[in-house]
Amino acid sequence: MFEDRADAGRQLADVLETRGVDADIVLAIPRGGLPVGRAVADALGLPLDIVAARKLGAPQNPELAIGAVASDGTVWLNESLIDDLRVPDSYVDERIEREREAAQEKVERYRGDRSAPDLRGKTVLVVDDGVATGATTTACIRQVEQSGAERVILAVPVAPPDTAERLRSEADEVICVAEPSHFGAVGQFYDSFVQVTDDEARSYL
Repeated sequence: MFEDRADAGRQLADVLETRGVDADIVLAIPRGGLPVGRAVADALGLPLDIVAARKLGAPQNPELAIGAVASDGTVWLNESLIDDLRVPDSYVDERIEREREAAQEKVERYRGDRSAPDLRGKTVLVVDDGVATGATTTACIRQVEQSGAERVILAVPVAPPDTAERLRSEADEVICVAEPSHFGAVGQFYDSFVQVTDDEARSYL
């Protein structure tokens, strides 16, 4: 469906332009969202910055998200899963603090000494290279909302329909190039889905 992240960003920008989306800034979720966000920002003539969050992995299964935390401490928790797995509060609290620090370090690493953008009263495009479970995406959306944004639009190349629908209750609008019913992982919709390095991530900013 997409040659690489830059191609996905161009296709996403085409959809945004066709739908007449009017925004003030693009916030990419690093690292994979940065090449997509760069293409969108360039096409729409908007500034580009970042918003970061980290997944909270379950005990014994770190790939299973029981929630996520953004760099400012904004948290989303999957309460039903936490209850089902009987995850102790002490574990959740410890993971939140550890992953918040990691998310903040990521922001500082990529943004450098530039100050965070003022989002108050603005329409913000939150961009990533795709969404699977939506855990970290939810935390990022909530951080942007709590930063005073007037409107938050999630714009991604690809997401499964159920996740996209759930995220519509978080963001003011969700725009996807495609919502395929057969969804395994974001990378399956890219010809090239190589990991973005830290140096590459900084270069997009």
